[in-house]
Amino acid sequence: MERAEKKAAVAELNAVFKKTSVVVVAHYSGLTVAQLQTLRKRTRAAGAKVEVAKNRLAKIALEGTDVASVGTYLKGPTLIAYSDDPVAAPKVCSAFAKDHEKFVVLGGAMGKTHLDPEGVKALASLPSLDELRAKIVGLLNAPATKIAQLSTAPAAKLARVFGAYAGKDAA
Repeated sequence: MERAEKKAAVAELNAVFKKTSVVVVAHYSGLTVAQLQTLRKRTRAAGAKVEVAKNRLAKIALEGTDVASVGTYLKGPTLIAYSDDPVAAPKVCSAFAKDHEKFVVLGGAMGKTHLDPEGVKALASLPSLDELRAKIVGLLNAPATKIAQLSTAPAAKLARVFGAYAGKDAA
């Protein structure tokens, strides 16, 4: 890699680290290319990204960012997973680590908060942003549904009473 390419790679990684909300670092030693492709597909589907970068260049790119604390994990064959959704990257990495024992989550960062492997697992157990939005919409819709049921309930009761009297008269 030439000097200009290295500068471009550092600038690109620095931009990623500045705009992303969560970063997860993991060892991938021993995984096959097919397994790494599976990981990339899963992260892409979840709205996250995975990159394998040179550790030295990644450490340089981390300088001056909120997630600079992950620099201590950049030793050996590491990959970096990141996402704008604070739950997407940890969720995918934790699930992949359960399926593949050679994939080891080392830790990460969420903003200025440093995460150890247990912190990444705890973050992965939280509902995603879309799930939270769905719950909020469900909570907002529930009162409207109950109001509609209550407003139609008296009319339904009256209809049943009239139906009972009509059945009594017919008998």
